[in-house]
Amino acid sequence: MGKVNPKTQRVITALNRRQPDRVPIGEFFWTNFIHRAKRENHLPHNFDPYRYWDLDMVVINPNMDPHIGGVCVVEDSEDRKVVKTGFGATIEMRSCCPMPAYRDFETKTFEQIDALRFDDPGDERRFRVAIDDQINAVGDALNLGLPAWIDRIDAYAGDFCVFGSVCEPHEMLWRIIGTENALLKMGEEPGRIARFIERLGDFLVGIAEAQIAVGGERLAGLYIWGDVAYVKGMFFSPRYWREVYKPQLKRICDVVHSAGLKAIYHGCGNASAVYEDMIEAGVDAYNPLEAKAGLDVVELKRKYGQRWSFNGNIDARVLATNDRGRIRREVLTKLNAAKGGGYIIQSDHSIPENVDFASYDYMVQLVREHGRYPLQLGEFDRLV
Repeated sequence: MGKVNPKTQRVITALNRRQPDRVPIGEFFWTNFIHRAKRENHLPHNFDPYRYWDLDMVVINPNMDPHIGGVCVVEDSEDRKVVKTGFGATIEMRSCCPMPAYRDFETKTFEQIDALRFDDPGDERRFRVAIDDQINAVGDALNLGLPAWIDRIDAYAGDFCVFGSVCEPHEMLWRIIGTENALLKMGEEPGRIARFIERLGDFLVGIAEAQIAVGGERLAGLYIWGDVAYVKGMFFSPRYWREVYKPQLKRICDVVHSAGLKAIYHGCGNASAVYEDMIEAGVDAYNPLEAKAGLDVVELKRKYGQRWSFNGNIDARVLATNDRGRIRREVLTKLNAAKGGGYIIQSDHSIPENVDFASYDYMVQLVREHGRYPLQLGEFDRLV
């Protein structure tokens, strides 16, 4: 193995619940935050927030579409765009709405679910060819024409701790048949849906294995995308998750760990009912720890800190106040979770458009100043 860059060493040390030189910083940014930052601060067209702020981590998503066919633009106007993707989903984006709306799905019935077949998860076009895909291209904006996954990996690998990513089965399920339909079908015939979830597990294990083979030593780990909860609890019973989803999550984590890599689970909402199960399945750290879902990383560190690591929880609503006093309190209080290692600081989802460029810059500077060990948190110091 070649020399490990300092950022990768810093992140891995934190994930191993030891103290690195300073608290690592990761982040995700909404496209419109970047657009606003460039517009208002006269930044270059190729402005890269990861390089500008010298952040520690970058997550690069491969093509996970069930069918490798690109993204078909059905309608393209200034205010409205409609696309059809390799998930068989028809998705609408409007300039007045921050997130896309899923309008239709090719796969709806049990018969169509049973008949669905996936393109080879190991097909190298997913990793080595620039083919648009749903997860990379369709978000708060339409982002077409990205370079191939391996080229995006290579652009960061020497200077950052790079994670690839893979979905867990529920993240795939709702993208294929729709959220409401997924929950209804789960109630109607839970066993039949469970069999499809196992097939999704086969596909996703293949994505993880192939991605790791192509990425090689460039990768430090994989993010596992999987929203399974609202702000107040799970989408479905924890028991069903344990019986049906947990084995598939464990399969993915086993692949990650067998390659000597780390697994960070990204799940919005409050899925705390299954945190112990996620630890058992092999998840190394949890992200994004949404503050608006009642999650507090300092409290979680007290409960799980010797067994689990954390990534996130800086309240984006506080950042969006653009009030430096409130931002300072939020950041320095949450830095208590970094005592003894085990914490990568980051927002509790992504940086939205209503966060000022200067406010995010202030957050980073706070971490740079107060996130070196031994931590100096002053009036915000808490027992952990």
